[in-house]
Parts: sequence; structure tokens; C-alpha cells
Amino acid sequence: MSIFTHVTVGTNDLQKARDFYDKVLGALGQKRLADLDDNGSIWGQDAPSFFVLKPANGAPASLGNGVTVSFEAPDRAAIDAFHAAALANGGTDEGAPGPRGWAPNAYAAYARDLDGNKLAAYCFKPAL
Repeated sequence: MSIFTHVTVGTNDLQKARDFYDKVLGALGQKRLADLDDNGSIWGQDAPSFFVLKPANGAPASLGNGVTVSFEAPDRAAIDAFHAAALANGGTDEGAPGPRGWAPNAYAAYARDLDGNKLAAYCFKPAL
């Protein structure tokens, strides 16, 4: 059983966020499942798992200091593609693809989206 039903980040430019996440999450095998009119969108594989929304209180979206949203990747190539897509679509580098020594076979990459939300993709499968 998963411990989360979904994760949400805020955005100040929904159309740019939709374009960014279509490409970045597409590299991990995720797709946009629904648009919530002008309020946000939802991505996942078979069920909603990642939401990008305009804040419900009408205030600008802001970052959570110390918050990272990490996505599971099917393999190391998907992590490389995730990172490349993030940078090619206006994201910023927060950690190039490569091994992470804190867990066996950990391979990851980090980037920030257009609103500054910190993202990661991880795979724990051994290199082929």
C-alpha cells in the first residue's frame, strides 16, 4: 500500500506548468489525466498522483523550503530523460543524473520547475 494518495505543488502560470510537466513527467511514463479548468491539472499513470494547482486562497504560489517531490523512474535512462526534459523546458539543475550513495543502486537526478518547486526522479534497480 502506498502511503500517499497524491502530491500537489502550486503554480503561478498554469499553462507553462502544464507544458513543462507534460514533457518532464512524460519522460517517466506519466501522462496528464485531467485538467481542472483554469485551476490546475493532474498527472499519473493509472490513477491521479501528482497535481499542479493555483492556490485555492488566491495568493501567489510559493515554495516549501526543504520540500522535494520525488518520482519513481522505471530505469536510469528515464531519469536521464527526466532531467534533460526539465532543463530543456526552462527548469534548473539541482543535481545531475548519477549514483546516490545513501542506498544500494540509488540513481537519481534533481531539478526545479518553472515555479521553483524542487523535483527528483529515483531508480533503485541495478545498472544493466
